[in-house]
Formats: sequence, C-alpha cells, structure tokens
Amino acid sequence: METDPAEARNPYGLCTWQPASACNGCSLSDDLDCRFKWGDLGYFMATFMPVGIPGVIGMIRAGFGWYLLGWLGYALFFFTVWEARVLCSHCPYYAEAGAILHCHANHGTPKIWRYRPEPMSTAEKVQFLVGTAILLGFPFPFLILGGAFGMALIVAAGVVSFIWSLKRQLCSRCVNFSCPLNSVPEEIVDEYLRRNPVMREAWEKSGWVTG
Repeated sequence: METDPAEARNPYGLCTWQPASACNGCSLSDDLDCRFKWGDLGYFMATFMPVGIPGVIGMIRAGFGWYLLGWLGYALFFFTVWEARVLCSHCPYYAEAGAILHCHANHGTPKIWRYRPEPMSTAEKVQFLVGTAILLGFPFPFLILGGAFGMALIVAAGVVSFIWSLKRQLCSRCVNFSCPLNSVPEEIVDEYLRRNPVMREAWEKSGWVTG
C-alpha cells in the first residue's frame, strides 16, 4: 500500500502541515501564522538588517573586520545547534518530516534534533535568551574598543527596532507558543491545541490546563 504523501510529510498530524484545503473555514488563520509564507520570512530577514548592516560596517571601520568570521560562526552554531535544540525543536514547523526546516525564521537550516511537542522548560527559555543576547550583542565590544561609538548607537537602535518589530508582527502570531517572546493570547493557544492532539497531550502533561 502506497503512503499518502501528505501523511508522510506530517507524521504528527499537526494542522500546520495539513494540505491548505484542510484550513478552509478555520478561524485561526486570522490570528496565527500557522502556515509557512515567504512574506513572513522576508519580513523576519528585513527586521534584522538594521542590526546586521551597521554591525558589519562598524566592525570593519573599527578595525575588527576579521572578527566578523566569529560572528558568522556563532550565528551558524546558534541557529543550527543551540537555538534549534532549545527553541525550534518545540515548534510545529519543526514537526514536518525531512531534514530541512521550513519556517518564517530559520528557514533552510538542517534539522539535527527530533521534534518535541511539549513546551520549552525554564532552562531552555533562559538558554534561548542568553544565546540571543550574545548574537545581538556580539558587535558592541569591538565597536566600543575601536571607538566607533556612533555606530554602536546605531546598532543599539537596530536591536531595539528588531525586537519591537518581532514582538509586534511575528511573536504575536507565532505557533511556537512557549517561546519567552511569544504573546499569542491563551484562548488562541487553547484552540490550536484542541486541533492538534499530539501537542495538547504533551502540553497538558507539562502542566498546561486547556480552557
């Protein structure tokens, strides 16, 4: 018997990876970014530009251009290993079958961990925040040591803009509900969990009470 390609792609039966036709009439599509869209990925990348572009230019002007390799190396480690484990592996987007992640943030990165439907632990949340702080704060010591104080202020403004934009446009609609930046209302979380029994069971075992 041949396996249905849609079922093979969606081993956990999550509605995020059901065929688009199954979403007809679902009210959650108005409240959540529960399906991959290229526009969401483009928005995420654009919001990081006010950090990345002046950070690169500032480090080069400050005489620390070679240290950009350290920033790049850390970013690759963070996105593919550390963040992928503590944050991404809990996300419905990570539940898709296959070796490559398709989502509106870390799209295209390899999936080296198994999907974990339960919410993030406190330790994982702390690790995510620490790792993110290192990623966003990497240029500042070099800018300050190189006397590029104006560029440091520009990068700082970019970091504030990046976080504000994420919270306003993406974190308020993201299906990785246990992320410490997530701000989806509990009633929306409950409705998504009711539609996805694998996640609901894992969340309730972790102490979540579905309304």
